Amino acid sequence: MTDQPDYLGHRARVIEKFMTYGATVFADYEFLELILMCAIPRIDVKPLAKQLLSMFGSLNGVLTADAKDLMKIKGIKNHTALLLKVMLATCQKVATEKIKEGPVLKDWTNLMAYCQMIYANETVEKMYILFLNHGLRLIYSEMHQKGTVDHIPVYPREILKRALDLNAASVVMMHNHPSGDANPSQNDIEATKAVRQLLETVGIQLVDHLIIGKSQNVYSFRTHGI
Repeated sequence: MTDQPDYLGHRARVIEKFMTYGATVFADYEFLELILMCAIPRIDVKPLAKQLLSMFGSLNGVLTADAKDLMKIKGIKNHTALLLKVMLATCQKVATEKIKEGPVLKDWTNLMAYCQMIYANETVEKMYILFLNHGLRLIYSEMHQKGTVDHIPVYPREILKRALDLNAASVVMMHNHPSGDANPSQNDIEATKAVRQLLETVGIQLVDHLIIGKSQNVYSFRTHGI
């Protein structure tokens, strides 16, 4: 009788633990290990899971990493990178559905989870626009512009046109500061005022502009009265 490889017993125990207790009792490396098991057969993937977390900092960092960067690590091939990107897309879709459940700014936890999915590991500024209906519920979210490490162009007329196309009653602007400091620059303030003034000409409200820093550090223009 041939003995089974040690990793088979370990895999069975990880799967049993997940099926019995769910993901809440898993450390990040265990959860990532479970994902990798689905893509990589016949080896112990625990060391690989720990290596990925060490390289990209967190589970969210692994999922949001560029596929090319993932495949630089020995053991990660096309199908594994694809699975991780599908997991990311699934998480983003779920996060989007969550913030559709009620007025966007009233559910701060789900909104921040959504922002974390969008901006994790971003090295350049990206502007997203949330288009809302009269009840402040999300109609649509999309990226407006991609900028540089410390600047992003904002085009108020494009935001207005898109808001009219979607029949939006109000808008939330969001962008990140890769430096980690969420405080607005003078350009951020001027761009926000320009968007607000243009939207107001057709009765559309700019509800807020959120700047996302690191560690869920967020600057709200609305809260600061700008």
